[in-house]
Amino acid sequence: MSSAQMRQPNFMLLLLIAWLLVMLQLVAQHWAETAQTLLDTDDAMRLTQMRDWLAGQGWYDMVQRRVEPPLGYLSHWSRLIDAGLGGLLWLFRLFVDPALAERLMRTVWPMLWLLPTMAGTAAIAWRIAGREAALLALLLAVVGLPAFHQFRPGRIDHHNVQIALTTLTVAATVWSDRIRWAAFAAAAVTGLALAIGLECLPYLMVCAAAFAARYVFDRNGARAAADYGLTLAAASILAFFVIVGPDHWARGACDMIAINWVALVAIGGVGLGVAGWKFPSERLSLRLACVGLITVAAAVPFVLIEPRCLGGPYAMMDPAVWPIWLAHVREMEPLIPLFAKSPLTAIAIATFPVAALVAALALLWQSELRRDYGFLVAAAGFAAAFITTLAAIKAYSYATWLGMPLVAALALHLFAWLHVRSLVPRVALGLLLTPAVLSIGAISIADAAGINERENFNRPEREACLKTENYAPLARLPAGLVAADIDFGPFLLALTPHSVLAAPYHRLSKGIIAAHTAFVAPPDEARRILDREHVTYVITCGPRPPTGLTGEALSASLWGHLQAGDVPVWLEPVPQTLGQAFVAYRVKPLS
Repeated sequence: MSSAQMRQPNFMLLLLIAWLLVMLQLVAQHWAETAQTLLDTDDAMRLTQMRDWLAGQGWYDMVQRRVEPPLGYLSHWSRLIDAGLGGLLWLFRLFVDPALAERLMRTVWPMLWLLPTMAGTAAIAWRIAGREAALLALLLAVVGLPAFHQFRPGRIDHHNVQIALTTLTVAATVWSDRIRWAAFAAAAVTGLALAIGLECLPYLMVCAAAFAARYVFDRNGARAAADYGLTLAAASILAFFVIVGPDHWARGACDMIAINWVALVAIGGVGLGVAGWKFPSERLSLRLACVGLITVAAAVPFVLIEPRCLGGPYAMMDPAVWPIWLAHVREMEPLIPLFAKSPLTAIAIATFPVAALVAALALLWQSELRRDYGFLVAAAGFAAAFITTLAAIKAYSYATWLGMPLVAALALHLFAWLHVRSLVPRVALGLLLTPAVLSIGAISIADAAGINERENFNRPEREACLKTENYAPLARLPAGLVAADIDFGPFLLALTPHSVLAAPYHRLSKGIIAAHTAFVAPPDEARRILDREHVTYVITCGPRPPTGLTGEALSASLWGHLQAGDVPVWLEPVPQTLGQAFVAYRVKPLS
């Protein structure tokens, strides 16, 4: 080792320092918020699901019985997240009271997953451009404000875990041509990611395709393909049995790991493993034929078990739910149409991914990188995230994290081109390329050019409906079944003893349609729906009407009547909620 290398600070120490800096920043910004709101519907539902499990609900029993009773809601979420949250909660309860322990758990959990995310991002950068690029990736992460959205204190759903596992899988894949254990790691982390959820599936598929492509086009890739394939098959089968109970072993699903997905992954994994082990042939045609045969063998049972899944994760959802709910979910909006409605928000989301796209294209001009397996995998992973972001903006976090290594690698070329050699100018230039600085700069330019938001993306008129304190009057009412805006459902579950008719989840088609129809229908028709569903309370909050309700239909609807103070005789206002953010009406029994 050279004296210069010995003088370099330990990279793991720098990683920990960078992580601590981000943690301090996030706690300073959001600690107070953790006492005021549960942030998001998914955070509220996750808290409810975890509490039910800790209260004795079985590991494989994923039915939320307070949603659309008496049948309940069969959740597709992973119990592994509940276990992690429950373990952290148990630890904090050793030192503080239960309420503070839960708040600390909601604060610490998402930030724990920042460490592997930052490590994976730095590892990708190191592989494609060396240690200096990894250091720059840490700088980009520290000043990576848009990338922290899913890691804010209070975010206890599965998104941060999936982002972390995605970056680790890509990192292991890009290193798999240089370090043998990286192939095992990529497969094992992929199995864990599948056990958590399928939202990161596009990036996992890129990594799987990378191992297969290297086996085909590089005769030295057979061993990595065999290691990856056999480990992936074992990991996916293990994930299936850990997550899926015996009652559902034979049931296909499009939105979570199920027998159809295990058939696809396990057959593909075993096939790739056997091909790499038995046929490390120097003949390209044989290797290509092997991969083609494996692809067909894996795809056929997947299609036969549940052909609807070819239509995507929502293929089994009632189509009627899309126009009244899912089409209006903010995170599901495509990026390009968002520019027309909320251009500043769209610019904030798109700026760094676009910078990373420019970096990837610029780096592709270098012939040595066009032949480098690690760079091609990193670029393909980012490209998948960028394309997914165009389709649904919720993927922008993946695009941001997977884009950081590419921007860091390009920054080194900029340093060389500009003859920037000393540390301070490099840090200054690197800061200009960070997600926070690029996004703020782009927004400032757009604002100076007179571009304004045409529609407020954050919907501030609903802030009162998300505050924890405003659910307290409802919590004091005798428990009953509530019909309300579907977005309030998870908060009602987490903060009150009530059951809810609907919540914002695609498996709840019947309840979503019933709740929406009741509010948009005239009062007499609404009563028939609510009586049929045995609803106890009708609850309203905020001025936003149900989706698609305007003009005369708005005035004639149950929601319009309640907003105008024209309460139907079959509804009885609950006195203790009058003048509060939430106003409750008790449904009078039929005489």
